[in-house]
Amino acid sequence: MTDQPPLAVGLAAEHAVIFAYGPIGARLEREHVGLARDADSAHRARRDALLLRLAEQGVTPPAAAASYTLPFAVTDAADALRLAVHVEERTAGVWRSLLAYTEADERQLALDALVDCAVRATEWRMAAGIDPVTRVYPGLV
Repeated sequence: MTDQPPLAVGLAAEHAVIFAYGPIGARLEREHVGLARDADSAHRARRDALLLRLAEQGVTPPAAAASYTLPFAVTDAADALRLAVHVEERTAGVWRSLLAYTEADERQLALDALVDCAVRATEWRMAAGIDPVTRVYPGLV
């Protein structure tokens, strides 16, 4: 793990997933826009809570980058769905890895974030018609 506190690492992951929902939302079919909006809102709420928590701890939080490199081009709705699955799985993986470095209420926060991302990845797999829709070990990409 890095020399940053675990919640700062989680915050960096939240910054990245929030960025990804821009291109995702721009390419989705209308039927999936609400799912993207809900996901974006959930990640923004988690980001905001982490910012407050880190400030309370006297930790300087990592800033969001101006831009992030996406793992592949998003040119249509199928790409957008695939990216949504990818970023939720990746973010679940970050939170899963942080479980070993947290305890008490911070571990609960990491676990809640892992579960949230895993459930959201399942919803995106369902929307994309990907089978199976669930992973045996969420967060292990």
